[in-house]
Amino acid sequence: MPPIADLPEAHVVVDWGTTSFRAVLLSPDGAIRERIETGDGIQFVDKGAFEATLLRLLSPWLAAEGALDIVLVGMVTSRNGWIEVPYVPCPCTPGDLAGGAIRRRLSNGSSVILLPGINDPARKPFPDVMRGEETQIVGFGLENTATIVLPGTHSKWARVADGRISGFRTFVTGELYALLVLHSFIARAAGAQGDGSPAAFARGIADGATDAVDGDAMLSLVFAARTGMLAGALAAGDIRDYVSGLLIAQEFRQARACGFFGEGERIGIVGNDGLNRRYADVARHFGLEVVAGSEHAAIDGARAILAAEKGPRHDAA
Repeated sequence: MPPIADLPEAHVVVDWGTTSFRAVLLSPDGAIRERIETGDGIQFVDKGAFEATLLRLLSPWLAAEGALDIVLVGMVTSRNGWIEVPYVPCPCTPGDLAGGAIRRRLSNGSSVILLPGINDPARKPFPDVMRGEETQIVGFGLENTATIVLPGTHSKWARVADGRISGFRTFVTGELYALLVLHSFIARAAGAQGDGSPAAFARGIADGATDAVDGDAMLSLVFAARTGMLAGALAAGDIRDYVSGLLIAQEFRQARACGFFGEGERIGIVGNDGLNRRYADVARHFGLEVVAGSEHAAIDGARAILAAEKGPRHDAA
């Protein structure tokens, strides 16, 4: 993405999720000075204790720096978090996201900027939603027409063009994987997670990506994890990787059917949860060129939205 102009002062970006708290202290030019990571996710914070928790966790920085601008992203801005910030509808720009932010002044004089998530009203039967990933998309860059994939428990496929996030769709691939390998009879014989089996993962990709009629029958296809063991073609230690390849390939197959890419095109893959390499392998199987997003995309995106913040501010009591 284009360089972000230096912000006036040092500032903090916090990704506050359900189970974790991750914060970075940034110089005006965006250089990371320090990090704080704890297990203080929002599910462990009493409803009225968010400000006190934030001040406690950031106390070393606040003592040294004084009042700071603190940008909050993630589930902390959901209805289960501190303050629910309404979704901004697609298509949207960094300016739209800045306009949807809520500011709150803390007792030490710091200003908290709670960023909104986004929704896609075009999705059926209900609008799709994301909260937190939009900062990664902004950080990847919105200048060129592109498809951006964000692997995860709930993978996001987004289209960007003309400086906007134009739309997106969620695939619950990671959650389905966990259910299958941990709780289903189909894969109950799956061996413990080890170093991994690239061959089993590649076999899963091939089976899940097939253009034959079997590829259209996903609810039947996943049973191959069971029948492969019964036939002696898959060992217990292969199952996790086989199911992973099968499901990610099916995600790509369905994303292609939804118009997110065609053969020979380029896609961006953004994220930092260990899945990027797997998604890149599947993308190449589908004949795609992969552009890796920066590991700092979420920070860059949050800074871009902060820099774009203009107009009336919405202060929460």
